Amino acid sequence: MNDERLTADFHLSEFLHSDKAVRLGLDNIPDALAMASIRNFLAPGMQQVRDLIGAPINISSGYRAPQVNAAVGGSRSSQHMQGLAADFTAPFFGTPLQIARAIVASHIKFDQIIQEGSWVHISFSAKPRRSVLTAKFTNGVASYSPGLV
Repeated sequence: MNDERLTADFHLSEFLHSDKAVRLGLDNIPDALAMASIRNFLAPGMQQVRDLIGAPINISSGYRAPQVNAAVGGSRSSQHMQGLAADFTAPFFGTPLQIARAIVASHIKFDQIIQEGSWVHISFSAKPRRSVLTAKFTNGVASYSPGLV
């Protein structure tokens, strides 16, 4: 699969790379539906975030094939498997909380944003809910509360 440029600042490989998949020798190639979601929702949404914050974005997790999602302990209904979600940081902009606050205060039509401590999870969809959550981890298990804490 070639590394096509999807937006001004993002290439396809940024949404497909998975350290876990590489370590375990798992394929992380999206089907046609997930690829369409990456092209039509995720990449354009992430470009809006990049334009908003004016700083480079480091995507740590984008699309996850089902076996990759299971290997990382992702939710069985994770939007990552549909090509609709990304976990990221933007250290030259600020902390994950500062990033999440900036996105929530903007007009970006995200589906869900979760401040996950050391990264931000964001998803996009055709019918964005603008759901805002904060994750808290206890013994490796996440619990979620509404809003940004």
